[in-house]
Amino acid sequence: MTDNLRDMVARFRSVGWASAAQKATCQLLGPFDQEAWSRFAESWDRLESDTYMADGGRYRLRRHAVLRLSEGRLVPLAPQAHFQSRDHNPLNGGIARWFAQVERATLENPVFADLLNLCLAVFETGTTTLEIDVHQFRIEAGLSAGHPTPEGMHRDGVDWVGIFLVERKNVEAGTTQICVDGLVDPAEFTLVEPLDAVFINDNRVLHGVTPITAQDAQSTGHRDVLVLTFRTVAV
Repeated sequence: MTDNLRDMVARFRSVGWASAAQKATCQLLGPFDQEAWSRFAESWDRLESDTYMADGGRYRLRRHAVLRLSEGRLVPLAPQAHFQSRDHNPLNGGIARWFAQVERATLENPVFADLLNLCLAVFETGTTTLEIDVHQFRIEAGLSAGHPTPEGMHRDGVDWVGIFLVERKNVEAGTTQICVDGLVDPAEFTLVEPLDAVFINDNRVLHGVTPITAQDAQSTGHRDVLVLTFRTVAV
């Protein structure tokens, strides 16, 4: 374990979350393949509309996949619905939501493997069997605002969450808010550069993101993120 990773793990273990700016994330990842990153980021241009928004919004596009990690082997599972209880998602929870699948090429991209492995290292999952949900999100803003977390401050109902910014284009705001159990005032910061990241212990922390608006309302802006959630599976 490098000193940078050791420091990140210590922060995460201490308060239940940790963030990393682009430079720090790249140091944690090690040598980086720019061509692979370009292919990875371009896949966000092929997301499909989220038609389940109970607020009537059409500002969110996404893809979803579920993987299982057991005994060091990562296996994509058959397509399945994404389900959250209304306790965790009072806006869109309580129903089975079927989304377009994450493209195979995206899951097989070395960038994805690097980001996944970084999460596993920060969360210190060890040999635990895990179910991993992969979420690609694009939130758009134009004449109206886009809402990265329209359900407000929330938990995802899992054990750990890793969030990586992929791109911000023509948008303002989108401030990440973190509220640790037992503390009144949330921490606030904004993911601005590609690979700015935040790691969350979902059992200890509420999180949310403020709405985004377009810098130039005559052009559509967007905020692209990769969200990886990890849930321990009993075997």
